[in-house]
Amino acid sequence: MHFPVHLLALFIIPFLPTSLISVNAQTCENYGTANAGQCACPTGFGGPTCALPGCHGTIFDGAQRQFASTTGTGSAALANLTAAGCACEAGWGGTGCNVCQTSSACQTAFAARGSSASPDISSAGAVQNGTMVCNTQPRVWAAGQMSCQVINPTLQAIFSGQSTLNIERTLDPGLSPLPGSTSFGAKSSASAQLFYDGVEQFYCHADTCAQTLSSNSTKWECQNLQCTCRPGTTFCGGAPASDLTGAINGLSGALGIDCAAIDAATGKAPCHFVQSTLQSLFGSAGLGLDGCAFGECVRQSVIDAGGGAVADPAQTVESSKLSGGVIAGLVVVGVLVLLALVLLLVGFLRQRAARKDGNRDLDKAHVGVEWKGLSYMVPSARNFFTRQAQGSSDDKTILDSITGRVNSGQMMAILGPSGAGKTTLVEILAGKNKIGVTTGSVSFPSQSGKAPRIGFVPQQDILPPTLTVYETLLFAARLRLPESVPDIEKQERVRELLGKLGIDHIQDTRIGDVTGGKARGISGGEMRRVSIGLELISAPDVLLLDEPTSGLDSVSAARIANVLHAIAHDPVNPIPVIASIHQPSSLLYQKFDLILLLAHGRALYSGPGGFAPVRHFASAGAGVVPPYQEGYNVAEYLLDVASDPPASLFPMGDQMSSLGASSSLIPSHTEKEPGLGGHSLLENGNGEGNEKTGVSVRPVANSAYATTFLTQLQYLCGREWKTLKRDKTLFLAHVLVSAVLGVFCGGLYYQTGVTISGFQSRVGCLFFLLEALYNIVEIRPLFSAGEVRPTAWLAFPVLLRYDTPPPHPKPSSSPLCLSPDAARFFKFLFILVLYSLGMTLYNFLLGTLFQNGGIAILLSALSALYQMTFAGFFVNLSDIPPVLRWLQWLAPLKYSLEALSVNEVGSGLMIQDKLQGVPVNVSAALIMQLLFGFGLNNYYRDVLILFGFIAGFGLGVIGVVFFFVRERR
Repeated sequence: MHFPVHLLALFIIPFLPTSLISVNAQTCENYGTANAGQCACPTGFGGPTCALPGCHGTIFDGAQRQFASTTGTGSAALANLTAAGCACEAGWGGTGCNVCQTSSACQTAFAARGSSASPDISSAGAVQNGTMVCNTQPRVWAAGQMSCQVINPTLQAIFSGQSTLNIERTLDPGLSPLPGSTSFGAKSSASAQLFYDGVEQFYCHADTCAQTLSSNSTKWECQNLQCTCRPGTTFCGGAPASDLTGAINGLSGALGIDCAAIDAATGKAPCHFVQSTLQSLFGSAGLGLDGCAFGECVRQSVIDAGGGAVADPAQTVESSKLSGGVIAGLVVVGVLVLLALVLLLVGFLRQRAARKDGNRDLDKAHVGVEWKGLSYMVPSARNFFTRQAQGSSDDKTILDSITGRVNSGQMMAILGPSGAGKTTLVEILAGKNKIGVTTGSVSFPSQSGKAPRIGFVPQQDILPPTLTVYETLLFAARLRLPESVPDIEKQERVRELLGKLGIDHIQDTRIGDVTGGKARGISGGEMRRVSIGLELISAPDVLLLDEPTSGLDSVSAARIANVLHAIAHDPVNPIPVIASIHQPSSLLYQKFDLILLLAHGRALYSGPGGFAPVRHFASAGAGVVPPYQEGYNVAEYLLDVASDPPASLFPMGDQMSSLGASSSLIPSHTEKEPGLGGHSLLENGNGEGNEKTGVSVRPVANSAYATTFLTQLQYLCGREWKTLKRDKTLFLAHVLVSAVLGVFCGGLYYQTGVTISGFQSRVGCLFFLLEALYNIVEIRPLFSAGEVRPTAWLAFPVLLRYDTPPPHPKPSSSPLCLSPDAARFFKFLFILVLYSLGMTLYNFLLGTLFQNGGIAILLSALSALYQMTFAGFFVNLSDIPPVLRWLQWLAPLKYSLEALSVNEVGSGLMIQDKLQGVPVNVSAALIMQLLFGFGLNNYYRDVLILFGFIAGFGLGVIGVVFFFVRERR
């Protein structure tokens, strides 16, 4: 039997507690009580130290009973019932002959003590039946004995002898016939002794017991369990390789003794010895006991009176086994859910109030744009975090003291070669956040005094390819126009704008994708007009465009110019239009009223358009600038001049060049001095100069949101749902992948067995389902702070778009490999949803933190590899080196897989297998701890930790969006 012993040492013993209870401190064994130098022993035990079990006689004999004598010497001196040849008297059975079998046996033994078993008459005159009877049912009336065989294939393979367990359950010792002989211990207590091949191995005691009865079972629930191993016995050091001393002495906490109804054929019943450590070894039912015989000598009057107090089974509540920290965490989760509901209600009320508001139109005001001494510099690496202009040679100057003005109804073109600073100037005027240092001032003189509405059209068209032109503009109208404007009126405004832009004939055409390889839709010029329409729908006071004609042919560019000219010179609502132009055609150039020519971040010219720049350079740049040739495109000539301008064309300090400032660029009440486009001594960017009429306001692009959070979330989700429906490739891919995963997972793990390898396959199934949800979130640049609140932009993909549990069949909903119990199935789905939400937010965080999608995808893949390593599936968590073991606490997959595994083994799953011929019949919880290192009671802890990851990733995304989503050069 050496192999099975070593099997136990390697397979079971490492998972048992090792805390010890001192045996030497016991004066009397079997928890006997010392009294006047002698031990009062439990029922059926005697001798000087209560170490000798009864061998003949009955429990009524007490200390005068004949006990089994010890054999051997020293530490090996143990009483052996088998070797002593003990035989029970008629009507008595069980180990130690403590269990009565017939009522006559109880009456005879009771009479032998000189007591009467006939009916008695109480002092009150009531007749009580004092007849002695033997109760052979699991229920206890006063103090009952029971004797069971311990049958477990694994234990029997290791300890091949016969193991029996004696248990005495004392409900009320005062109702026992002879307290102290037929009962032991205080009220509501229990004691037990385990024998192996006739030798007592260990004994246990518990108190604060309660008996619960039902139609088919009897349960005893006790507290304060303690057990003591007897040194030198087979279980407790007799075989060093299988020494269970530490494990047995460490048994503590609650004790349960659950017995089923008596089998009429055998007269016996199965029971279970339930304790947390034993449950981890042998399943939720604990250690199985078979062939239990019950015997209790008790007067008939006790039975007639109903015996001791019995707990009402209807009032028995199963322990939740939740720690205070877990309960507190669940309370926090509940509070968060309640807070979310309150915020939803507040949002609904605000939405109703906004729709009843009388503001149904946007105020129109004639606004100008003026910038003075505008400079922009990217600090060097050592000056980056100070955010101050240090004047270091390593600092890169993008703009240098640019001054200009555009009035309402004027259109300005910003020209210059690549790298001249055109895009930077337009973005600064639009109020875009920049990573560098901006000095100077930008103001919007107006009579209204309100913050202007700034419309900005970026160089790239960011449009949803699956929506039509009409749907795209209507979406913008619903978000940018006041919520009190009826939707029918918003639709009418969209149709008017389509006609104004000249794209009403394609309003029902899907936009499509020019560069993404998908179906083509409208042309590039039409896309550009749609992008302009997205800004015009909210009636901006100023329109800024970054290279609106780039990539377009001359005809399309001319159409764009005509649209912008009509917008700027609208007779009812003229607005200033400023556009950076890379290389305009002659016809396009003539559309602009004002020209600003940049070179190396400085202004070469700022004034009227047409041939005015040619005349200026003919006079100011004579001899250093090549003359203009008749018929040559003026724009191309200006770009030639700006490509390599001589230093004499730039102003030097306070000395102004000979360029005369146009009256259209400087207010009539401002002193005009010769200078470069208004670079006067009064307007040198230092904040000095004459005060201007009107109100100067810092540019904020549509700072006030026109619609409420719920409205924005509603239309964002509606647009995304429409996109999903129309993107057939993506939709079919989701369906096909889900179907393939369902068939693959269901077929691979179909009818998985209850062996050790089968349990490993179960955990593999859980791991596979989790990894199937781990997708890369594609962050698309559709966020605009001017029309959508960051909170709504963050919420809609989480609610609709990304990583919801796939619709393929779950093994837990069918008899494939997981528990079909409904409660555990929904707990299974709950973990999948939490993990999916956490990973969605994590990938969303990567997508917002890194503009380069390749970096985000790489980091997501690396984090997936890291999580798989520390999830406990490929490497046992206990085997990870201590220096790296702490990394497991940062892996959400670890908590998800652990929670799913704990949920599965909590269904009472038992492992039935053989290891080299040795039968194994243990709880799956033991295998779970052995193979993966998961904790048995960690489900709710893991749920709370997953909530923590979700909250952390969510706050991270919000922080990045609010504070770091900005342009970086």
